Amino acid sequence: MRKDINRVSLAGLVVALGIIYGDIGTSPLYVFKAIIGTNYISDLLVIGGISCIFWTLTLQTTIKYVILTLRADNKGEGGIFSLYALVRRHAKWAVIFGMIGGAALLADGIITPPITVTTAIEGLRTLEVFKDLSQWTIVKIVLTIITLLFVVQQFGTNSIGKLFGPIMVIWFSMLGILGLSHLADDFSVLKAFSPHYAIQLLTTYPRGFLILGAVFLCTTGAEALYSDLGHCGKGNIRVSWIFVKTCLLLNYLGQGAWLLTHKGTMLPKDQNPFFTIMPEWFIIPGILIATMASIIASQALISGSFTLISEAMRLNLWPKLKINYPTEMRGQLYIPGINTMMWIGCVAIVLIFQESGAMEAAYGLSITICMLMTSCLFAFYLYTRRVRVSLILLYLIIYFTIEFSFLFANLVKFMHGGYVTVIVAGVLFLIMLVWFKSRKIKNRYVEFVRLEDHLAVIQELSNDTTIPKYATHLVYMSSADNPKEIEHKIIYSILNKKPKRADIYWFVHVDVVDEPYLSEYSVQTIIPNEVIRVEFRLGFKVEQRINLMFRMVVEDMVRNKEVNITSRYESLSKNNVVGDFQFIVMEKFLSHDNDLPLYERMIMRMYFWLKRVSLSEERGFGLDSSYVTIEKYPLVVAPVTNLQLKRIIH
Repeated sequence: MRKDINRVSLAGLVVALGIIYGDIGTSPLYVFKAIIGTNYISDLLVIGGISCIFWTLTLQTTIKYVILTLRADNKGEGGIFSLYALVRRHAKWAVIFGMIGGAALLADGIITPPITVTTAIEGLRTLEVFKDLSQWTIVKIVLTIITLLFVVQQFGTNSIGKLFGPIMVIWFSMLGILGLSHLADDFSVLKAFSPHYAIQLLTTYPRGFLILGAVFLCTTGAEALYSDLGHCGKGNIRVSWIFVKTCLLLNYLGQGAWLLTHKGTMLPKDQNPFFTIMPEWFIIPGILIATMASIIASQALISGSFTLISEAMRLNLWPKLKINYPTEMRGQLYIPGINTMMWIGCVAIVLIFQESGAMEAAYGLSITICMLMTSCLFAFYLYTRRVRVSLILLYLIIYFTIEFSFLFANLVKFMHGGYVTVIVAGVLFLIMLVWFKSRKIKNRYVEFVRLEDHLAVIQELSNDTTIPKYATHLVYMSSADNPKEIEHKIIYSILNKKPKRADIYWFVHVDVVDEPYLSEYSVQTIIPNEVIRVEFRLGFKVEQRINLMFRMVVEDMVRNKEVNITSRYESLSKNNVVGDFQFIVMEKFLSHDNDLPLYERMIMRMYFWLKRVSLSEERGFGLDSSYVTIEKYPLVVAPVTNLQLKRIIH
C-alpha cells in the first residue's frame, strides 16, 4: 500500500490537490490585500511584493519542503513528529524542537479557518447589492459555516473528501484563468521574477522589511504539505505542486497588473484585489468557489490537527484522549476533545478579530516558529544520514536567514493580535512539556526487579489451593523494556497487597516504535502454562487496541498448542470451558510522602490535573472495562528524608 501511494497517478494528483494545498492554495484571498494595507499603490510596492512572493514560494515551499524535506519520510509518513521520530534515537534532546513545532502548528490550525472563511464571505461586498453588508452579519455567517464544519467531523470526511479534489482543481484553474485574464493590464509585473525588486522593496521602501510579515502568508501551508505526505505520496505532491505554483503565481501577477492600473491611490478598506479582478457576472460563483476552497483548507487543518495529536499521544507527548474512527479509511480519525477545543478557539478568533484584515495582522507568527523547528530537526536528520557537514551548515545558514527574517518581520504582529496564537501555542507547549517531564520524574520512582528471583514463589502461589483463586488468567500491563525484569509494584500486587492466585500470569508490554504503521508481537514462555510475557511492537500511528490484539495472540498460541487456556476447575476442565481473563491496571496517585523541589512539584500537580481530564489507563490501552481491575498505588518520587520524630518514654 505504501509503495502504491508513491506512484504518480491522475487519481493521486487530484487527491493531493484536495488534501495538501488547502491552506497554501487559499492564500491569494488575503496576501496581496495584506501587502498593500494602507499604503499607496506604487510600482515598487506591487512588483517588489510579487517578487517577494515568487522567491518565497521558490526558496521556502519548493526547495525546502517539496524538494528537500519530503525526503525525510518515515516509512511514507511526514510531519514534525514523524521527523522527530526519525532522529530521537540519536538525540533525546530533539524532543524540544518537536514539542515547540507541534504546538505552533496546532495554534496555526486555530486561526486558519477563521481567516480563510471570513475573507471569502467578505467578498460579497464586491457586489453592489451587498455593498453595505454589516460586519456582524458576516461574523454570523462565518460562525455558522465554522460550527457546521466542526459538527460534521464526527461523521468522518470519507464521502465529502471525494469532492475535495475536483473542487480544488476548479479553484486552482479559476486562480490561473483570472490572473491570466488581467496580465495584459500591465506586462511590467513580469519584472517581478528578478530578485532585484524584492531586495529593493525590503531595503529602500519605508518600513519595507516589515512587509515580509504579509508576504509570509503565501507560504503558511508549506508545513501542512509535509504533514500530509502519508496521504498522497511524495511523487504526487511534487508533480501537483508544479500546477499549483503556476496557478498561484498567475493569480498574484494578475492582481498585481490590475493594481498597477490604480497607481497613486489607496485600496479601499472593504475592497480585496482578489475579488475585484473578477468579472461582475462571475462574482457570485467566484465567492461560492472561494468559500468551498476555504472550507476545504479548514478541513485539511482540522484533520491534520487530529493526526498530530494522535502522534503526540503515541510518543507520550500528550495526555491520552478518546479517538474515534468514523470510517474504514486509513488515517481517518476524530478526537472529540480536540474538535471541541479547536471549535472554541476558532469561534473566539472570529469574535475577537471579526475582520479578515485584523486576522491577517495576527496570522503567521506561530507557523514561522514551527518552520524554524523543522529546519533544526531536518538539519539533524541530514547529520544522522552522514551528509557532509558543510552542506548542512549551508542549509542552516540559508534557511535560518530566511526564517528568522520572517520571524522578526512577524514580531510586529505580536501587539496587533499575534499574541493570541503565541499564547495558544504556549499553552499547548506547556501541556506537552508537563506530560513529558512528569514521565521523566515518574521513571525515577519505577523500581524494576529480576523476574527470575520471584518465579519460584509465584509458581508456589499458583498451586497453593488454600488461597482462593483470583482469576484463571491474570494479565498485567508492564512498562519493563527488559524481558528479564518486572516492576516491583507488580510483584507486590501479586504477592503482598492481597495474594492473587491465578493459573497463568501474563505480562504484557507495549513498545511504541519509530515506524508509523508497524504492528507485530513476540511471545516469551517463561514457565510453560504458568508465566508468559507478550511484547507488542506498535508504530506511533497504530491504535493501541490491546484487548483485541491480546485475544488474537492467545488464539494464535492455542492453535499452535503453546498454551492451554481451559479452566483448571475440574467440572469446567472436563467440559473444555475457557477460563476467565482479568487485566490489572496500576493507577498512580501523588503520595503526601514526597519532598519534591518546587518546579517538580508544580509539574506533578499539573500532570495529575491533566490526568483527571484525560483518558484512563485502561481506555488508553483499549481494554474492556468489564475485565479490568484498577489498583491505586502511591507515587513516591522523592521520599521525605528530613522528618524527625522523638519517642517519649513514660
